[in-house]
Amino acid sequence: MVEKEMNEKQKLLSGLPSVDEILKSKNGIDWLKVYPRRFVLQAIRETIDSRRKEIIGDISSNLSEELIIADIENTIEKLSSYSLNPLINATGIVIHTNFGRSVLSKRALENIKRVSGSYSNLEYDFVEGKRGKRYNHVKRILREITNAEDALVVNNNAAAVMLCLNTLSKGKEVIVSRGELVEIGGSFRMPEIMAASGAILREVGTTNKTHFFDYENAINENTSLILKVHKSNFRVAGFTEDVSIEDLVDLGSRHQVPVMFDLGSGCLIDLKPYGVYNEPVVKDIVKSKVEITTFSGDKLLGGPQCGVIVGKKEYMERIQKNPITRAIRIDKLTLAGFEATLQEYIDEEKAIRNIPTLRMLLQKPGELKNRAYRIAKRLKAKLKNAQIVVVSDSSRAGGGALPEVDLPTYAVSIKTDEISVNDIEERLRKGVPPIIARIKEDSLIIDVRTVRQEDLEGLVKGVSLALSI
Repeated sequence: MVEKEMNEKQKLLSGLPSVDEILKSKNGIDWLKVYPRRFVLQAIRETIDSRRKEIIGDISSNLSEELIIADIENTIEKLSSYSLNPLINATGIVIHTNFGRSVLSKRALENIKRVSGSYSNLEYDFVEGKRGKRYNHVKRILREITNAEDALVVNNNAAAVMLCLNTLSKGKEVIVSRGELVEIGGSFRMPEIMAASGAILREVGTTNKTHFFDYENAINENTSLILKVHKSNFRVAGFTEDVSIEDLVDLGSRHQVPVMFDLGSGCLIDLKPYGVYNEPVVKDIVKSKVEITTFSGDKLLGGPQCGVIVGKKEYMERIQKNPITRAIRIDKLTLAGFEATLQEYIDEEKAIRNIPTLRMLLQKPGELKNRAYRIAKRLKAKLKNAQIVVVSDSSRAGGGALPEVDLPTYAVSIKTDEISVNDIEERLRKGVPPIIARIKEDSLIIDVRTVRQEDLEGLVKGVSLALSI
């Protein structure tokens, strides 16, 4: 009996095609015309090895040539596909850190393509005919928008903060309120960034209350900087008190200690007319005569990932000369996208209309409701086995911005007795294109705030396939 089984196994193993046979077959020749040879070989070997292990392990396996060829082709496509892919964001979270934060504007994308498809004057001065500085491409417009004396852009805001601290405070004390020692995404904490910069943290006040005298009493001969950090990703409510940037600037002026304000999100437009009252505007902070202000380019600003430093010329010149600046410098693609994004802010109405982040954040409820009903109507026409209704809900800005602001929204709620909501969510997540939605009260929720017009066809098709049995 054992000998018979061994003979059968040997027969099956002998029947498997060799790598060379498949490579020289019509399918193999066709694959080599389209895909890299390395991926074709890897896929053939993996598929044959898999079948061989199944035979040896007495695992039931379909050894038909058609299925082997299909498995090889699927493996080749997986090996050749990109890891970083676009997706449809149906969560309603506008600045979603896991999804790449801000979607770039059409103008930014066009400028990136224009610059990256050719040589450029990244570090070349046309007027002088010699080497220039890459930072100059956005310096003028940043000064125009923020009214700052000077500006510098690096690869992200954490780097911007670290660079400023390393330049101005290495080996010296920086005064910070305990209630502002924030943690940002990825477990990066302000005390750790300060330690990495070489600055010495001088913590003052308590978690919920820091007074003017706390700062004043902490100033000594080793004080190099007063740092205020905007609580952009959380709020402390109730019995609280902090010190305004204006008062800190006055204190710093009297003691000849510069003041720095890390804004985090970087809002260039006053959002009060839209019901958002707790987000400082960069221009207003600069107006307070603070020496240095830092903020992100890819959050509320709506551009590519970068960190912006604006401030008084004497401090900015020192920061730009720091050797670390080169290690965290901005690249040409980011510069192209960021410059185009900043150009939109010359006209605030156009910025709100053209920058996707602002447009999604500030959409009117009526517009969201109409879109939700349009999507629901199209889904109902394709799906007879599901309960599809439009519901009111709330969205969030995300990305560590506007933590207390609930954005009224409308969503399409989907439920069926034939497939669990978790299975629907998984099918959508693994589909092409991937669709990421929310689950709420045993229903799948598609928040239309973050579903763009160009996403509609893919959304309807993907949901229809996910609910098919």
